[in-house]
Amino acid sequence: MKLHYAWLLAAIMSPAILASCGGKENAQQQQNPAAMAVPVNAYEVKKQDVTGTDTYPGTVVPLQEVELRPQVSGYITDIYVQDGQRVTKGQKMYEIDRTRYEAAYRQAQANLQSAQANLEKFQKDLERYETLEAKEAIARQQVDYARTNVQTAKAQVAAAQAQVSSAANELGYAVINAPFDGVIGISNVRVGAQVSPGQPLLNTISSMQPIAVDFVINEQEVGRFTNYLSNPKSQPDSLFTIALNNGEVYPHVGKLITVDRAIGRQSGTTTVRVEFPNPDRRLIPGMTVNVRVLNQDIGEQLVIPYKAVTEQLGEYFVYVIQGDSVHQQNVQLGTRFSGNVVVREGLEPGQDIVLEGIQKLREGAKVQVGTAQEAPQQAPAKQ
Repeated sequence: MKLHYAWLLAAIMSPAILASCGGKENAQQQQNPAAMAVPVNAYEVKKQDVTGTDTYPGTVVPLQEVELRPQVSGYITDIYVQDGQRVTKGQKMYEIDRTRYEAAYRQAQANLQSAQANLEKFQKDLERYETLEAKEAIARQQVDYARTNVQTAKAQVAAAQAQVSSAANELGYAVINAPFDGVIGISNVRVGAQVSPGQPLLNTISSMQPIAVDFVINEQEVGRFTNYLSNPKSQPDSLFTIALNNGEVYPHVGKLITVDRAIGRQSGTTTVRVEFPNPDRRLIPGMTVNVRVLNQDIGEQLVIPYKAVTEQLGEYFVYVIQGDSVHQQNVQLGTRFSGNVVVREGLEPGQDIVLEGIQKLREGAKVQVGTAQEAPQQAPAKQ
């Protein structure tokens, strides 16, 4: 019986003893707030030299490009150019059998000469009749007939001249010349092929020097580019550059030549065209490149590691260290490069921000700051 009461007394007193011990530990934690501080690493905000660029995927396009199609029917009798050859304006490229077009041209010339001879005869008759009419030696009706014959002959001459012009055009269409300086593509026909007006596509010729690059911008950026277009002297020399797919930077800089006339109703975007020199034909129509456009982040700018930034509902924040706590500061970001980002608004040089340990923080949270990390000496330009 005594053992039973001893066990019961121990069961009643044990929770009280444990509660007493736990209360002492909680009291110690409340008396030492540093024990609840979040350990973080800090980063000192400094200005660095930056050359900021915005990058857009672009496509190389020729400033002039024409599909070569036949305008008359017949057989291809000659091809005067090789695939991929450079051509100059007016250079002969394709010839269609000219036999029947030359014959039609000669027939039209003969018809014209005949009409002109008839006109000359009727004009001389009219002159004689008018002389006789002045002497009242001929009926007026005959003079009127003579005048009608002259007018009819003139109309026949005009018709014959039109026929000659038409025949000359068809004869000319039998030879296809280069409409401008450029490069011819791979021919779709060979000698002996039968062609008809519009069919088939013979080849395509594209201008190569200079050449253009098209890229797409959203409507929020239109004002920026139209300002470049209306104030060309305000554009830096290297405002537009391109990087090739192999990572190589193209050695020539571009010049803005146009912004498309409208914003797409569905896409909310428009197209910008930049002209580039292409003396070595390194840029080929259809090639994809990255267009790099200098932005406002040029010179000494505030730069922080991007991992120090948090995003909430489309806005960006950093935690600024103020004594032993943090303040959640809204920031306006600029160019990103190599894991860093330019801060355009929201921070000042010399401020310390949280670099590591962000996940456990909230506004006003207590922090225990480790060794501050130094900023890199120089921020490279965005690639």
